[in-house]
Amino acid sequence: MGNSKEFLRYLLPKTRTKPGLEFKVMNKFSIDQRNLSVLYDTAGARALDREATALLNGDAYVLMQRAGLVGWQTLSGRYPAAGCITVVCGTGNNGGDGYVLARRALEARRRVRVVHLPDNGPRTELAQRACTEYLAAGGSVELFPTAFDDDDVIVDALFGIGLTRAPDAALSELIMAINASACPVFSLDVPSGIDADRGIAPGAAVRADCTLQFIGRHKGLYTGEALDHSRIVLLNSLEVPENVFSRVRPAALLLEPEYLKAGLGIRRRNSHKGDSGRVLCVGGDHGSGGAIALCAEAALRTGAGLVGVATQGAHVAAILARCPEIMVFGVEQDGDIDAKLKQADVLAVGPGLGQSLWARHLYRQALASARPLVLDADGLNLLAVAPHALTDTILTPHPGEAARLLHSDIGTVQQDRFAAADALVERYRTVVVLKGAGSIVTAPGQLPCVIAAGNPGMAIGGMGDLLTGIIASLRAQGIPAFASACMGALLHATAGDEAVVEGGERGLLPSDLLPWLRRLVNQGSDR
Repeated sequence: MGNSKEFLRYLLPKTRTKPGLEFKVMNKFSIDQRNLSVLYDTAGARALDREATALLNGDAYVLMQRAGLVGWQTLSGRYPAAGCITVVCGTGNNGGDGYVLARRALEARRRVRVVHLPDNGPRTELAQRACTEYLAAGGSVELFPTAFDDDDVIVDALFGIGLTRAPDAALSELIMAINASACPVFSLDVPSGIDADRGIAPGAAVRADCTLQFIGRHKGLYTGEALDHSRIVLLNSLEVPENVFSRVRPAALLLEPEYLKAGLGIRRRNSHKGDSGRVLCVGGDHGSGGAIALCAEAALRTGAGLVGVATQGAHVAAILARCPEIMVFGVEQDGDIDAKLKQADVLAVGPGLGQSLWARHLYRQALASARPLVLDADGLNLLAVAPHALTDTILTPHPGEAARLLHSDIGTVQQDRFAAADALVERYRTVVVLKGAGSIVTAPGQLPCVIAAGNPGMAIGGMGDLLTGIIASLRAQGIPAFASACMGALLHATAGDEAVVEGGERGLLPSDLLPWLRRLVNQGSDR
């Protein structure tokens, strides 16, 4: 770990001190924009707004003016040919931002109209002031229903961050009309209808081409269902000073591909294979040998020095033929695996394991070995059947496995992915990677990290087996468990994105990621 850079340094386990001091340590991490991007929940976003307003002597209209201006500047930059702009405003301050944007567009000599529902004019003092200034500048307001056929851009300023329920029938009809239009949609702060904390759409929700967030990033926009409601998500801090952010606790951190450039550092010239870690991959019952082979290859391509596979004897020849660097052996009876377990630094348990008597025997032996573990697939399913305390373990469930581990259901997990990840940590007291769109990595005493990479092409059997091998490899190379899970999940997702560039999402195979894993894991290792 001596050569690791800022990325890994900040993911090391935090020292347990009194709560106030620990909070300062975590905040140092979160406000340093050069290291990681910070995500806020609704309470945090409102606190930022209050702190920023206080610096402006309580004049919140200054922030609204800035939001509307920045919104207009961003819109005109992204859609420079837009001559006809419709701003759909709600009753609150998000609608107020929309009125300011509409006035700025008028001043730029664009054709502009504001649309809102009958009896849904501005209801807050700030929104009323913004509407008055828009009308005074010559602006017009139309009531819905109205056609959106002639628009070049629709600005969505219906709801802000406070929505937690489904919109009513009239609002839902308006949202569906926006979505049915052929023109691009530009959302202010949040695509209307999306829960900014949970990332779900309780009912109808706007599908935006671009969303511009104000002051801070909203954690719900980066995971789950929300990812289908904004193709591009931007941020503008509205000139809020950096010291404001130090006063508000973040809810999560966003891990983006650029942070892989920190790399793992340069290996010593006098290194040997044992220095890079020994991984033993355990799994591959009859008919599932490919899963454990993919796991092992991913561990090798991510830099582990020695990788073994304990599997059914019938798979040995095929795995060796595919990758002779893997030390593969068949397990037929008690004792066959004991020596290999003792030699391993980390165990990757679960890919293709199944739940047969053979599988349960290997699972029990792996857990009894007291080696660091990465548990996936049927390793997780066996844990769900007989939950117990874990030490030095990383769990990598997809939503279905998470539901079984929590004795819940997939719908409940996906309704609040952050809460589900927290519940897994609370129950098993270990590192968790909740896979899916916007994977969430969390652990006891750590802020959750959201992976800002990956694509739908990765929704294919075998992708999770790669992730298991990647994380086990990093762990075997001496990286702490939480940092291994974070960096492994980011490597995996970024490799998937790079592989898609070459050939598209449909037909992407897990093995297509292997060359990219090697390239990405060597970033930051230039001599």
